[in-house]
Amino acid sequence: MKETRALSAIVLGCMSSLALAQNAPGSSSVTMYGLVDIGYTHVTGGTGGTLNSITSGNMEGSRLGFKGDENLGGGYRAIFTMESRLEADTGGLSNRPPSLGRLPDRLSSATSLGLPSALQPVVSAVAAQIGNSVGVNLGNSFFDRQIFTGLVTPFGAFTVGRQYTPGYLATAGFDVMKTESSLALGQLVAIPASFDIRVSNSLQYGLQIDGLRATAMYAAGEVAGKATARRLLGVMAMYTGSGYSVGGGYNTRNNELGEKSLTTAIVGATVDIGPGTLHGQYATIKDDHPTDLSTIATSLAGNPATAPVAGLVQNAFIRGFRQDARLFQVGYRITTGPHTVAVAYNNMNDRRPFNADRYSYGAAYTYALSKRTDVSAVLTHLENKNTSQDSLGGNGYIGGVAATPGKDVNSLSLSIRHRF
Repeated sequence: MKETRALSAIVLGCMSSLALAQNAPGSSSVTMYGLVDIGYTHVTGGTGGTLNSITSGNMEGSRLGFKGDENLGGGYRAIFTMESRLEADTGGLSNRPPSLGRLPDRLSSATSLGLPSALQPVVSAVAAQIGNSVGVNLGNSFFDRQIFTGLVTPFGAFTVGRQYTPGYLATAGFDVMKTESSLALGQLVAIPASFDIRVSNSLQYGLQIDGLRATAMYAAGEVAGKATARRLLGVMAMYTGSGYSVGGGYNTRNNELGEKSLTTAIVGATVDIGPGTLHGQYATIKDDHPTDLSTIATSLAGNPATAPVAGLVQNAFIRGFRQDARLFQVGYRITTGPHTVAVAYNNMNDRRPFNADRYSYGAAYTYALSKRTDVSAVLTHLENKNTSQDSLGGNGYIGGVAATPGKDVNSLSLSIRHRF
C-alpha cells in the first residue's frame, strides 16, 4: 500500500517547513523562527531617477513566526503557524514602493482612459485614492504573512485562517527564483496585482500521496447579504518524480458585488538537465470585473460638480483595470556546494488595447556562508513596451512604477539573509 501522509499548505508551497517528527501521543512542541533579509539596492528608471537605498526583503521578506505541533495519537496532530512581517530597514510592519501611490499613466490619465482631458482633475483625484492602497500590509496587521491552525489526519490536513492560496503555491513552486528578488516572475504583474498571494478567512485541505501533492481552498468573503462577494476558490496539484516535476494551480475570486473577478491559472514543470534544473511555467490572467471600484460613482455623486460624470468616470476606471494577459517564465538553476546560480527570462503579454507588454531577464548568485546565512547578488533588466510602466522591487516589497511609459528599468541588489 502506498504511504499516505498529509501536509499543511505551507509545506506544499515550500514556503516553510512544519516538523513531522513522530512524537509520542500527547507530546507537543512550539518553535520560534524567523528570517532577516536586508541589503543595498540600486534601481534606474524610477519616478525620481536613479535610487540607491537600503531595503528589507530583497530575496525573501523578513519575518518572525511561531509554529506548534501536538501529537494527538492515532495519526492525528494539531498544528498552528503565526507569522509576522518585519521591515528590517525600518523596524515597521509595512512598506510602500518608491513611487508611493502613483499609478501607471495608462490608469491615471483621462485621455488614456478614454475620457475628455477636461476631466483630468477628477481622474487624478480618483487615481490618488486608489493609489493610497498601493503597498504591502498598509493596515499594519501583525500576523499579515500567515496565521492558521488545523488538524493533520490520516486522510489529509485541514487548516483554517490566513494562508497562501493554491494558485500562488503553484507559481512559487515552479519559479526558478522561488519568488526571490527582482528576477522573480511576479515582479511583472504587481500593479494591478495579478496573483492573490494570501487570503484571510480561508479553509484549506492538503494531501500528499508519495510524489503527488495537492490542495483545495475556500475563502469566505464575509459580506453581509452577499454570500459570493469576495469569495475565493483555489486548487493546486503537483507531481514530483525522479528528476522532474509537473503540475498546475488555479485561483478565482469574486469582487465586492459577487461578480467573477481575478482568475489566474498556472501550469509548470521542472526537469533536471546537466548539473542543474530547467524551470518553466505559463499563466493566464483574466479579470473582467475588477475589485473595489464599484464605489467610485457613489463618492463622486456626492459632489454637485462631479455628479454628472460619476458613472462615466467609474466605467472608465473599470475598463482600465481589467486584465487579460499571458505570463511566461523559463529559467535554469544550479547549486554546487555553497554556490547557487540562477538565470531567468520572464515575459508578460498584455492582450488588452493598452498593449502594456513587458519582459525581464537577469542573473542571481547566492553564496551560503553557513546553513543559516547567505549573501546574494541579483542583476535584472526590465524592458517596458508601449504603455507598460513597471518597475522592479524585491520579494518583500513592490517596485512601483517607472518614470514614464516605455521606460526601461535596471536593478542591482546585494543582500545578506539570516534564518533562525
